[in-house]
Amino acid sequence: MHFPGRSPALRPHLIPMDPRIEIQQGDITRLQVDAIVNAANRTLLGGGGVDGAIHRAAGPRLLLKCATLGGCPTGEARITRGYRLPARYVIHTVGPVWRGGQHNEDVLLAACYRNSLTLAVQHQLLSIAFPSISTGAYRFPLERATRIALRTTNDFLATNSSLQRVIFVCYDSRTYETYRRIAALLSEEISENRDQ
Repeated sequence: MHFPGRSPALRPHLIPMDPRIEIQQGDITRLQVDAIVNAANRTLLGGGGVDGAIHRAAGPRLLLKCATLGGCPTGEARITRGYRLPARYVIHTVGPVWRGGQHNEDVLLAACYRNSLTLAVQHQLLSIAFPSISTGAYRFPLERATRIALRTTNDFLATNSSLQRVIFVCYDSRTYETYRRIAALLSEEISENRDQ
């Protein structure tokens, strides 16, 4: 995933599922929220794409802290301070590598979102921003991953009232448009189910 330092303008898009969910295009490292989510690898020691960008923006103390955490299994999440980021915290989660869909990838990806949201609630955070987890170097199909991200988050928010904003930050226009399109489809499905 290409993640240059310069951020395009953020473009918000509220979706008619839970009104606390937003979709934006931009640079997640520049958001002023309680926590941003890092699509990390299992070592938590930095890497490419959004992981590398978050580590660069947060500064060297983030890496030093992550080195004390002992890594993180796929689907789980860990929390650290944000250090030099505008966000107060970073929630690190390890998405699954796509291996054809027969190795629990869907379940593990949903767990990334659910466990990150749970950590945010446990730490009494009000706002959290996610990147598109596993859709870069880990090759998870974008449309499938987007549906899992939005549905898992919407389901979580249905039973939680403390979170005020959940933002999906899409770095490129292809991801942004995919999130918008899948959000509209899910909204239609939700409306149809309510009418039945």
